[in-house]
Amino acid sequence: MKSVLLLLIVLLLVTGPAALAQDEPVTLRVLVEGGGISLQLAAAELFEEQTGHTVEFVEVPYPSVFEQLAAEMATGGSAFDVATIDVVWIPAFADFAEPLDALVTDEVAADIFPALLADGLWNGSYVGMPTWANAEVIYYRKDLWEDPDEQAAFMAEYGYELAPPTTWQEFTDMAVFFTRDSDGDGAIDLYGTDVKGAPPGADVEWMVHVLQAGSPGVVLGADGSIIVDNDAHLAGLEFYVSHHCDLGITPANPLEIGWAEGENLFFQGVTAMTRFWGHAYRLQQFDLSGGLVGAPYIGPEAVANVGVAPMIAGEAGIGSIPGPWFNIVPKSSENKEAAMAFVQFMYDQNVLGVQEPLGLSARISAFEQFAGEENYESLTALIATLNGPQTIGRPLVPNWQQVNDEVVVPMVQDALGCEVSPADALAWARGELEAMGFE
Repeated sequence: MKSVLLLLIVLLLVTGPAALAQDEPVTLRVLVEGGGISLQLAAAELFEEQTGHTVEFVEVPYPSVFEQLAAEMATGGSAFDVATIDVVWIPAFADFAEPLDALVTDEVAADIFPALLADGLWNGSYVGMPTWANAEVIYYRKDLWEDPDEQAAFMAEYGYELAPPTTWQEFTDMAVFFTRDSDGDGAIDLYGTDVKGAPPGADVEWMVHVLQAGSPGVVLGADGSIIVDNDAHLAGLEFYVSHHCDLGITPANPLEIGWAEGENLFFQGVTAMTRFWGHAYRLQQFDLSGGLVGAPYIGPEAVANVGVAPMIAGEAGIGSIPGPWFNIVPKSSENKEAAMAFVQFMYDQNVLGVQEPLGLSARISAFEQFAGEENYESLTALIATLNGPQTIGRPLVPNWQQVNDEVVVPMVQDALGCEVSPADALAWARGELEAMGFE
Protein backbone atom coordinates (compact mmCIF):
# COMPACT_ATOMS: atom_id res chain seq x y z
CA MET A 1 0.00 0.00 0.00
CA LYS A 2 2.84 2.41 0.85
CA SER A 3 4.44 1.66 -2.52
CA VAL A 4 1.20 2.45 -4.36
CA LEU A 5 0.76 5.74 -2.49
CA LEU A 6 4.36 6.70 -3.19
CA LEU A 7 3.85 6.01 -6.89
CA LEU A 8 0.73 8.20 -6.97
CA ILE A 9 2.58 11.06 -5.29
CA VAL A 10 5.44 10.80 -7.78
CA LEU A 11 2.97 10.84 -10.72
CA LEU A 12 1.27 13.94 -9.36
CA LEU A 13 4.56 15.74 -8.89
CA VAL A 14 5.86 14.84 -12.34
CA THR A 15 2.78 15.14 -14.54
CA GLY A 16 0.13 16.97 -12.54
CA PRO A 17 -3.49 16.01 -11.85
CA ALA A 18 -4.51 15.94 -15.53
CA ALA A 19 -2.46 12.81 -16.18
CA LEU A 20 -4.54 10.89 -13.63
CA ALA A 21 -7.83 12.59 -14.52
CA GLN A 22 -7.65 11.58 -18.18
CA ASP A 23 -8.39 7.96 -17.28
CA GLU A 24 -11.31 8.78 -15.03
CA PRO A 25 -14.72 8.03 -16.57
CA VAL A 26 -16.47 11.13 -17.85
CA THR A 27 -19.70 11.84 -19.68
CA LEU A 28 -19.15 13.21 -23.16
CA ARG A 29 -21.99 15.30 -24.56
CA VAL A 30 -22.09 15.04 -28.35
CA LEU A 31 -24.22 17.49 -30.34
CA VAL A 32 -25.60 15.79 -33.45
CA GLU A 33 -28.29 16.18 -36.09
CA GLY A 34 -31.07 13.62 -35.83
CA GLY A 35 -30.73 12.26 -39.35
CA GLY A 36 -27.14 11.12 -38.89
CA ILE A 37 -27.01 9.93 -35.32
CA SER A 38 -27.45 6.29 -36.35
CA LEU A 39 -24.11 6.36 -38.16
CA GLN A 40 -22.29 6.84 -34.84
CA LEU A 41 -24.39 4.89 -32.34
CA ALA A 42 -22.72 1.48 -32.73
CA ALA A 43 -19.22 2.94 -32.50
CA ALA A 44 -20.21 5.06 -29.49
CA GLU A 45 -21.49 1.99 -27.64
CA LEU A 46 -18.20 0.23 -28.34
CA PHE A 47 -16.31 3.30 -27.12
CA GLU A 48 -18.23 3.19 -23.84
CA GLU A 49 -17.43 -0.49 -23.37
CA GLN A 50 -13.73 -0.08 -24.03
CA THR A 51 -13.07 3.17 -22.18
CA GLY A 52 -15.60 3.39 -19.35
CA HIS A 53 -16.67 6.83 -20.55
CA THR A 54 -20.32 7.61 -21.20
CA VAL A 55 -21.52 9.14 -24.45
CA GLU A 56 -24.63 11.30 -24.28
CA PHE A 57 -25.89 12.31 -27.71
CA VAL A 58 -27.79 15.59 -27.82
CA GLU A 59 -29.99 15.01 -30.85
CA VAL A 60 -31.50 18.12 -32.46
CA PRO A 61 -32.97 19.14 -35.83
CA TYR A 62 -30.54 20.20 -38.55
CA PRO A 63 -30.66 24.01 -38.03
CA SER A 64 -30.44 23.63 -34.25
CA VAL A 65 -26.95 22.13 -34.52
CA PHE A 66 -25.68 25.44 -35.84
CA GLU A 67 -27.79 27.52 -33.46
CA GLN A 68 -26.78 25.66 -30.29
CA LEU A 69 -23.11 25.55 -31.17
CA ALA A 70 -23.12 29.22 -32.14
CA ALA A 71 -24.70 30.09 -28.79
CA GLU A 72 -22.04 28.12 -26.96
CA MET A 73 -19.29 29.86 -28.92
CA ALA A 74 -20.79 33.27 -28.16
CA THR A 75 -21.10 32.66 -24.42
CA GLY A 76 -17.96 30.59 -23.92
CA GLY A 77 -20.05 27.82 -22.41
CA SER A 78 -19.06 24.17 -22.14
CA ALA A 79 -22.28 22.34 -22.94
CA PHE A 80 -20.73 20.05 -25.56
CA ASP A 81 -17.53 18.05 -25.79
CA VAL A 82 -17.95 17.03 -29.44
CA ALA A 83 -20.16 18.36 -32.22
CA THR A 84 -20.94 16.68 -35.52
CA ILE A 85 -21.32 19.49 -38.05
CA ASP A 86 -22.15 19.94 -41.72
CA VAL A 87 -19.20 20.90 -43.90
CA VAL A 88 -20.76 24.28 -44.72
CA TRP A 89 -20.38 25.28 -41.06
CA ILE A 90 -16.61 24.69 -40.91
CA PRO A 91 -15.79 28.40 -41.49
CA ALA A 92 -18.18 29.49 -38.73
CA PHE A 93 -16.71 27.20 -36.09
CA ALA A 94 -13.10 26.69 -37.20
CA ASP A 95 -11.68 29.13 -34.65
CA PHE A 96 -13.82 27.54 -31.94
CA ALA A 97 -12.51 24.03 -32.66
CA GLU A 98 -9.42 22.35 -31.27
CA PRO A 99 -6.85 21.49 -33.98
CA LEU A 100 -6.90 17.77 -34.80
CA ASP A 101 -3.58 17.62 -36.65
CA ALA A 102 -2.24 14.98 -34.27
CA LEU A 103 -5.08 12.66 -35.29
CA VAL A 104 -4.71 13.15 -39.04
CA THR A 105 -1.57 11.10 -39.60
CA ASP A 106 -0.30 10.20 -43.08
CA GLU A 107 -1.96 6.82 -42.71
CA VAL A 108 -5.28 8.40 -41.75
CA ALA A 109 -5.11 10.94 -44.57
CA ALA A 110 -4.44 8.20 -47.14
CA ASP A 111 -7.74 6.53 -46.22
CA ILE A 112 -9.95 9.63 -46.48
CA PHE A 113 -11.34 10.93 -49.76
CA PRO A 114 -9.23 13.94 -50.87
CA ALA A 115 -12.14 16.39 -51.05
CA LEU A 116 -13.03 15.61 -47.43
CA LEU A 117 -9.49 16.28 -46.25
CA ALA A 118 -9.52 19.62 -48.03
CA ASP A 119 -12.85 20.57 -46.48
CA GLY A 120 -11.61 19.89 -42.95
CA LEU A 121 -8.53 22.08 -43.33
CA TRP A 122 -8.61 25.65 -42.04
CA ASN A 123 -5.61 28.01 -41.96
CA GLY A 124 -3.24 25.07 -42.25
CA SER A 125 -4.78 22.93 -39.49
CA TYR A 126 -7.35 20.18 -39.51
CA VAL A 127 -10.26 21.35 -37.40
CA GLY A 128 -12.64 18.51 -38.20
CA MET A 129 -12.38 14.75 -38.64
CA PRO A 130 -14.65 13.44 -41.42
CA THR A 131 -17.33 11.19 -39.98
CA TRP A 132 -19.32 10.29 -43.07
CA ALA A 133 -19.58 11.48 -46.65
CA ASN A 134 -22.11 11.37 -49.43
CA ALA A 135 -22.32 12.44 -53.06
CA GLU A 136 -24.88 12.52 -55.82
CA VAL A 137 -24.75 9.56 -58.20
CA ILE A 138 -26.87 8.42 -61.14
CA TYR A 139 -29.96 6.29 -60.51
CA TYR A 140 -31.51 4.55 -63.51
CA ARG A 141 -34.21 1.98 -64.19
CA LYS A 142 -32.55 -1.38 -64.79
CA ASP A 143 -35.75 -2.82 -66.24
CA LEU A 144 -35.47 -0.34 -69.12
CA TRP A 145 -31.69 -0.49 -69.60
CA GLU A 146 -31.65 -4.32 -69.58
CA ASP A 147 -34.63 -4.79 -71.89
CA PRO A 148 -33.41 -6.40 -75.16
CA ASP A 149 -35.94 -4.46 -77.23
CA GLU A 150 -34.84 -1.17 -75.73
CA GLN A 151 -31.20 -2.09 -76.26
CA ALA A 152 -31.79 -2.90 -79.92
CA ALA A 153 -33.78 0.28 -80.53
CA PHE A 154 -31.16 2.44 -78.86
CA MET A 155 -28.35 0.85 -80.83
CA ALA A 156 -30.25 1.40 -84.05
CA GLU A 157 -30.81 5.08 -83.26
CA TYR A 158 -27.51 6.11 -81.62
CA GLY A 159 -25.00 3.55 -82.81
CA TYR A 160 -23.67 2.49 -79.41
CA GLU A 161 -24.82 0.17 -76.64
CA LEU A 162 -27.38 1.15 -74.06
CA ALA A 163 -25.54 1.13 -70.74
CA PRO A 164 -25.46 3.38 -67.65
CA PRO A 165 -24.34 6.82 -68.92
CA THR A 166 -20.80 7.99 -68.23
CA THR A 167 -20.66 11.31 -70.14
CA TRP A 168 -22.83 14.36 -70.72
CA GLN A 169 -23.61 13.20 -74.27
CA GLU A 170 -24.61 9.70 -73.21
CA PHE A 171 -26.77 11.06 -70.41
CA THR A 172 -28.52 13.40 -72.85
CA ASP A 173 -28.96 10.72 -75.52
CA MET A 174 -30.53 8.32 -73.08
CA ALA A 175 -32.76 10.96 -71.53
CA VAL A 176 -34.04 11.87 -74.99
CA PHE A 177 -34.52 8.21 -75.92
CA PHE A 178 -36.63 7.38 -72.86
CA THR A 179 -38.82 10.48 -72.96
CA ARG A 180 -42.05 9.13 -74.44
CA ASP A 181 -45.78 8.59 -74.39
CA SER A 182 -45.65 5.02 -73.15
CA ASP A 183 -49.40 4.40 -72.87
CA GLY A 184 -50.46 5.96 -76.18
CA ASP A 185 -52.79 8.62 -74.81
CA GLY A 186 -51.00 11.44 -76.58
CA ALA A 187 -49.23 12.84 -73.47
CA ILE A 188 -45.67 12.22 -72.33
CA ASP A 189 -45.74 10.08 -69.20
CA LEU A 190 -42.09 9.01 -69.02
CA TYR A 191 -39.30 11.60 -68.94
CA GLY A 192 -35.65 10.78 -69.39
CA THR A 193 -34.56 12.71 -66.31
CA ASP A 194 -35.37 15.73 -64.16
CA VAL A 195 -33.79 19.04 -63.27
CA LYS A 196 -34.14 20.51 -59.81
CA GLY A 197 -35.12 24.14 -59.63
CA ALA A 198 -36.31 24.16 -56.03
CA PRO A 199 -34.02 24.12 -53.01
CA PRO A 200 -32.54 21.96 -51.78
CA GLY A 201 -31.20 20.58 -55.02
CA ALA A 202 -31.22 23.52 -57.42
CA ASP A 203 -27.85 24.67 -56.13
CA VAL A 204 -25.78 21.49 -55.90
CA GLU A 205 -26.92 19.77 -59.10
CA TRP A 206 -25.93 22.66 -61.33
CA MET A 207 -22.59 23.05 -59.56
CA VAL A 208 -21.82 19.37 -60.09
CA HIS A 209 -21.75 19.99 -63.84
CA VAL A 210 -19.66 23.14 -63.40
CA LEU A 211 -16.94 21.01 -61.83
CA GLN A 212 -17.21 18.37 -64.54
CA ALA A 213 -16.60 21.12 -67.09
CA GLY A 214 -13.26 21.86 -65.43
CA SER A 215 -13.80 24.73 -63.00
CA PRO A 216 -11.31 24.79 -60.07
CA GLY A 217 -14.24 25.42 -57.73
CA VAL A 218 -17.79 26.64 -57.69
CA VAL A 219 -18.98 30.26 -57.55
CA LEU A 220 -15.91 31.45 -55.62
CA GLY A 221 -12.28 30.50 -56.02
CA ALA A 222 -10.02 29.21 -53.26
CA ASP A 223 -8.94 32.80 -52.58
CA GLY A 224 -12.54 34.02 -52.39
CA SER A 225 -12.49 35.63 -55.83
CA ILE A 226 -15.56 35.52 -58.05
CA ILE A 227 -15.44 32.76 -60.68
CA VAL A 228 -19.18 32.30 -61.12
CA ASP A 229 -19.07 33.45 -64.73
CA ASN A 230 -16.03 31.53 -65.98
CA ASP A 231 -16.36 29.27 -69.02
CA ALA A 232 -16.96 26.13 -66.97
CA HIS A 233 -19.82 27.74 -65.04
CA LEU A 234 -21.43 28.76 -68.31
CA ALA A 235 -20.98 25.30 -69.84
CA GLY A 236 -22.40 23.63 -66.74
CA LEU A 237 -25.44 25.88 -66.61
CA GLU A 238 -26.11 25.57 -70.33
CA PHE A 239 -25.99 21.77 -70.06
CA TYR A 240 -28.23 21.71 -67.00
CA VAL A 241 -31.01 23.95 -68.30
CA SER A 242 -30.94 22.57 -71.85
CA HIS A 243 -32.69 19.38 -70.80
CA HIS A 244 -35.69 21.44 -69.77
CA CYS A 245 -35.60 24.55 -71.93
CA ASP A 246 -34.36 23.10 -75.22
CA LEU A 247 -35.08 19.38 -75.25
CA GLY A 248 -38.17 19.04 -73.06
CA ILE A 249 -36.97 15.75 -71.57
CA THR A 250 -37.81 16.67 -67.98
CA PRO A 251 -41.08 17.23 -66.12
CA ALA A 252 -42.44 20.66 -67.01
CA ASN A 253 -42.36 22.21 -63.54
CA PRO A 254 -38.67 22.27 -62.50
CA LEU A 255 -39.13 25.16 -60.07
CA GLU A 256 -41.32 22.85 -57.99
CA ILE A 257 -38.84 19.97 -58.01
CA GLY A 258 -36.13 19.62 -55.38
CA TRP A 259 -34.38 16.49 -54.15
CA ALA A 260 -37.42 15.04 -52.40
CA GLU A 261 -39.70 15.61 -55.37
CA GLY A 262 -37.11 14.29 -57.84
CA GLU A 263 -36.72 11.07 -55.87
CA ASN A 264 -40.48 10.78 -55.64
CA LEU A 265 -40.89 11.12 -59.42
CA PHE A 266 -38.24 8.48 -60.05
CA PHE A 267 -39.84 5.90 -57.78
CA GLN A 268 -43.26 6.61 -59.22
CA GLY A 269 -41.88 5.73 -62.64
CA VAL A 270 -42.17 9.24 -64.07
CA THR A 271 -38.44 9.56 -64.81
CA ALA A 272 -35.99 7.01 -66.20
CA MET A 273 -32.95 8.59 -64.50
CA THR A 274 -32.32 10.92 -61.61
CA ARG A 275 -29.34 12.46 -59.84
CA PHE A 276 -29.56 11.79 -56.12
CA TRP A 277 -27.46 11.13 -53.04
CA GLY A 278 -25.82 7.73 -52.80
CA HIS A 279 -27.24 6.82 -49.39
CA ALA A 280 -30.73 6.30 -50.86
CA TYR A 281 -29.82 2.97 -52.47
CA ARG A 282 -28.71 1.32 -49.25
CA LEU A 283 -31.71 2.71 -47.40
CA GLN A 284 -34.08 1.25 -49.99
CA GLN A 285 -32.55 -2.19 -49.65
CA PHE A 286 -32.58 -1.95 -45.87
CA ASP A 287 -36.26 -1.12 -45.41
CA LEU A 288 -38.66 -1.25 -48.33
CA SER A 289 -41.54 -0.18 -46.12
CA GLY A 290 -39.97 3.10 -45.09
CA GLY A 291 -39.48 6.32 -46.95
CA LEU A 292 -36.74 8.88 -47.37
CA VAL A 293 -37.54 12.61 -47.36
CA GLY A 294 -41.19 11.86 -47.94
CA ALA A 295 -40.82 9.81 -51.12
CA PRO A 296 -43.51 7.09 -51.27
CA TYR A 297 -41.81 3.89 -52.34
CA ILE A 298 -43.99 1.73 -54.53
CA GLY A 299 -42.83 -1.65 -53.36
CA PRO A 300 -40.05 -4.21 -53.76
CA GLU A 301 -40.46 -4.35 -57.55
CA ALA A 302 -39.49 -0.70 -57.91
CA VAL A 303 -36.46 -1.11 -55.67
CA ALA A 304 -35.34 -4.23 -57.52
CA ASN A 305 -35.38 -2.27 -60.77
CA VAL A 306 -33.10 0.49 -59.50
CA GLY A 307 -29.57 0.63 -60.83
CA VAL A 308 -26.91 3.02 -59.61
CA ALA A 309 -23.84 4.32 -61.43
CA PRO A 310 -21.09 6.88 -60.75
CA MET A 311 -21.86 10.52 -61.44
CA ILE A 312 -21.38 11.37 -65.12
CA ALA A 313 -18.21 13.04 -66.35
CA GLY A 314 -17.66 16.19 -68.34
CA GLU A 315 -14.50 17.14 -70.20
CA ALA A 316 -12.55 17.29 -66.92
CA GLY A 317 -13.79 13.94 -65.63
CA ILE A 318 -16.16 12.82 -62.90
CA GLY A 319 -17.05 15.62 -60.54
CA SER A 320 -19.46 16.03 -57.69
CA ILE A 321 -20.12 18.11 -54.59
CA PRO A 322 -19.41 15.96 -51.53
CA GLY A 323 -21.72 16.16 -48.54
CA PRO A 324 -19.47 15.35 -45.57
CA TRP A 325 -20.05 15.83 -41.85
CA PHE A 326 -17.22 16.35 -39.38
CA ASN A 327 -16.61 15.76 -35.70
CA ILE A 328 -15.06 18.76 -33.99
CA VAL A 329 -13.95 19.29 -30.39
CA PRO A 330 -15.03 22.72 -29.07
CA LYS A 331 -12.30 24.61 -27.25
CA SER A 332 -14.79 25.11 -24.41
CA SER A 333 -15.00 21.37 -23.70
CA GLU A 334 -14.01 20.41 -20.17
CA ASN A 335 -13.15 16.86 -21.30
CA LYS A 336 -10.86 17.51 -24.22
CA GLU A 337 -8.66 14.43 -23.85
CA ALA A 338 -11.64 12.10 -23.73
CA ALA A 339 -13.27 14.06 -26.55
CA MET A 340 -10.18 13.67 -28.72
CA ALA A 341 -10.16 9.97 -27.94
CA PHE A 342 -13.81 9.77 -28.99
CA VAL A 343 -13.13 11.50 -32.32
CA GLN A 344 -10.22 9.14 -32.96
CA PHE A 345 -12.37 6.15 -32.05
CA MET A 346 -15.14 7.26 -34.41
CA TYR A 347 -12.59 7.29 -37.21
CA ASP A 348 -11.10 3.93 -36.22
CA GLN A 349 -14.57 2.30 -36.16
CA ASN A 350 -15.93 4.25 -39.13
CA VAL A 351 -16.77 1.05 -40.98
CA LEU A 352 -19.69 0.44 -38.60
CA GLY A 353 -21.61 3.25 -40.26
CA VAL A 354 -21.62 1.40 -43.58
CA GLN A 355 -23.73 -1.33 -42.00
CA GLU A 356 -26.40 1.11 -40.86
CA PRO A 357 -29.46 2.00 -42.98
CA LEU A 358 -27.79 5.11 -44.44
CA GLY A 359 -24.70 3.05 -45.27
CA LEU A 360 -22.12 5.86 -45.17
CA SER A 361 -18.53 6.32 -44.06
CA ALA A 362 -15.68 8.74 -44.59
CA ARG A 363 -12.99 6.10 -45.07
CA ILE A 364 -12.16 4.65 -48.47
CA SER A 365 -11.32 1.28 -46.93
CA ALA A 366 -14.69 1.12 -45.17
CA PHE A 367 -16.57 1.56 -48.45
CA GLU A 368 -14.26 -0.89 -50.23
CA GLN A 369 -14.86 -3.55 -47.59
CA PHE A 370 -18.53 -3.83 -48.60
CA ALA A 371 -18.51 -2.63 -52.21
CA GLY A 372 -20.04 -5.18 -54.54
CA GLU A 373 -21.79 -7.16 -51.82
CA GLU A 374 -25.53 -7.70 -52.02
CA ASN A 375 -27.46 -4.57 -50.96
CA TYR A 376 -24.24 -2.54 -51.09
CA GLU A 377 -23.95 -2.21 -54.86
CA SER A 378 -24.10 1.58 -54.65
CA LEU A 379 -20.77 1.81 -52.84
CA THR A 380 -18.81 1.20 -56.04
CA ALA A 381 -20.53 4.23 -57.57
CA LEU A 382 -19.92 6.30 -54.44
CA ILE A 383 -16.22 5.42 -54.33
CA ALA A 384 -15.74 6.39 -57.98
CA THR A 385 -17.66 9.63 -57.48
CA LEU A 386 -16.02 10.71 -54.24
CA ASN A 387 -12.62 9.93 -55.77
CA GLY A 388 -13.48 11.81 -58.98
CA PRO A 389 -10.78 14.26 -60.11
CA GLN A 390 -13.32 17.08 -60.09
CA THR A 391 -15.09 16.23 -56.83
CA ILE A 392 -14.57 19.46 -54.89
CA GLY A 393 -16.34 20.94 -51.89
CA ARG A 394 -18.30 24.16 -51.74
CA PRO A 395 -16.47 27.42 -50.94
CA LEU A 396 -15.36 27.64 -47.33
CA VAL A 397 -16.60 31.14 -46.65
CA PRO A 398 -18.54 32.11 -43.50
CA ASN A 399 -21.53 33.48 -45.40
CA TRP A 400 -21.86 30.65 -47.92
CA GLN A 401 -25.46 29.97 -46.91
CA GLN A 402 -26.36 33.57 -47.72
CA VAL A 403 -24.54 33.32 -51.05
CA ASN A 404 -26.33 30.09 -51.82
CA ASP A 405 -29.81 31.34 -50.87
CA GLU A 406 -29.61 34.86 -52.30
CA VAL A 407 -27.47 34.33 -55.38
CA VAL A 408 -27.03 30.71 -56.48
CA VAL A 409 -30.60 29.43 -56.18
CA PRO A 410 -32.29 32.53 -57.74
CA MET A 411 -29.76 32.48 -60.58
CA VAL A 412 -30.46 28.83 -61.41
CA GLN A 413 -34.19 29.45 -61.20
CA ASP A 414 -33.96 32.41 -63.57
CA ALA A 415 -32.11 30.29 -66.12
CA LEU A 416 -34.64 27.46 -65.76
CA GLY A 417 -37.40 29.97 -66.57
CA CYS A 418 -35.99 29.78 -70.11
CA GLU A 419 -36.33 33.53 -70.70
CA VAL A 420 -33.00 34.59 -69.20
CA SER A 421 -29.93 33.19 -70.95
CA PRO A 422 -27.38 31.29 -68.85
CA ALA A 423 -24.79 33.98 -69.64
CA ASP A 424 -27.08 36.76 -68.44
CA ALA A 425 -28.01 34.79 -65.33
CA LEU A 426 -24.34 34.36 -64.44
CA ALA A 427 -23.64 38.04 -65.09
CA TRP A 428 -26.41 38.91 -62.64
CA ALA A 429 -24.84 36.54 -60.09
CA ARG A 430 -21.49 38.28 -60.43
CA GLY A 431 -23.12 41.64 -59.73
CA GLU A 432 -24.81 40.29 -56.62
CA LEU A 433 -21.57 38.79 -55.34
CA GLU A 434 -19.76 42.08 -55.90
CA ALA A 435 -22.50 43.83 -53.91
CA MET A 436 -21.76 41.38 -51.07
CA GLY A 437 -18.11 42.44 -51.08
CA PHE A 438 -16.50 39.70 -53.15
CA GLU A 439 -14.13 40.63 -55.94
